[in-house]
Amino acid sequence: MPDQRDTVLIEQAKIERMRLGAALLYGHIGERRTVNDHLKRLIGSLIVAAVACAVCVGVSFVVQLLADRAEASTAPAAASVIVVLAEESS
Repeated sequence: MPDQRDTVLIEQAKIERMRLGAALLYGHIGERRTVNDHLKRLIGSLIVAAVACAVCVGVSFVVQLLADRAEASTAPAAASVIVVLAEESS
């Protein structure tokens, strides 16, 4: 069974190799993560949030419209009932 320190050393070497490979392919980390990338992510997030809000408002509008139509279709039947109130004479 290998020693724990050997396993840690092998993992560290593997991580260092991955970092060096990424630096070779994509450049220095300061060059990879620019303000422009974060700005694009921010704008994309705002667009997704705006679309989600628009969907919520649209669904709410349609549900309210359907509820109003259902109420309007049942309202004439209820309006045809005549209610007579008797006045009490004192």
